[in-house]
Amino acid sequence: MDEDKRKCRFLLSGSSARKLERGQANLLPGRVVTYSLGPLNLLEIGPDRTLTDLMSYGCLPGIVAEPDAKLKKAILTSYAGTYLKEEIQAEALTKNIEGFSRFLFTVAAKNGKFLDYSKLGSQSAISQKTAMRFCEILEDTMIVRRLHSFATSDHRRLIKHPKFYFFDLGVLNGLLNNFTPSLDRIGGLFETLVFNQIADLINSAGAAARFSTYRTDKGAEIDFILETDKGGFAIEVKASQNVGPADLRTLRQFSAEHRKIRPVVAFLGDVGLEKEGISILPLPDLLKIVAENMGMP
Repeated sequence: MDEDKRKCRFLLSGSSARKLERGQANLLPGRVVTYSLGPLNLLEIGPDRTLTDLMSYGCLPGIVAEPDAKLKKAILTSYAGTYLKEEIQAEALTKNIEGFSRFLFTVAAKNGKFLDYSKLGSQSAISQKTAMRFCEILEDTMIVRRLHSFATSDHRRLIKHPKFYFFDLGVLNGLLNNFTPSLDRIGGLFETLVFNQIADLINSAGAAARFSTYRTDKGAEIDFILETDKGGFAIEVKASQNVGPADLRTLRQFSAEHRKIRPVVAFLGDVGLEKEGISILPLPDLLKIVAENMGMP
């Protein structure tokens, strides 16, 4: 095989980074490339699925292909119990299974928000140190992804707490036993959908991209900052079909300071438009320009 590398090619799949670590596998540095396979992307799913459907049931391939809404709910709801039993308890990742269970539902309810480990631990009846370790477990098992704060060279103090997003909305809704993108939830659900779609594009492209969030101590926020070799994007997410001047204020201010980063808005409208020099795009259109920016076909 070493003499003629065309003879054999090995593709190994697995879902547990923890198992790999415990098994002390020989990764043969320099010969192995690791890829993360996320849920389906909107560019793969196509126009047959509405955003409402994806915000309700997520983008896992088996769920997207399942036509029965009741069965989708049953599968996703049972996932929480299966995960706790098999991945956490059976693999002995934590002995405090009751504390982890409380923590998991607490962090699910705070999906997409800036997390304070001390408050998170208090609300879960565990210590701050334990809350930090449980967050690491969720990251290692690829259930959540961490989003750090945007790093800037100016003197404005930025909020340093990270955000955490569940890797799939169907799994998140299954944990919360709520599959309805109601008015009080749709903003967070749409933001999580946008985050996951872009994060998976970055993984698929293998791009040297930096993904972060922006918030100052004055309360100015931009949902996502994507930095690439070609400049990148400052992305505001609006779960609405209407975007007004007030929605663009922070983007305009950020754009004036960071001219290489293009300001855009992802919204629930069907047709893109432009206001005050800022592109306001449906999510599929945004994903297309992000993919092109990272050199994807």
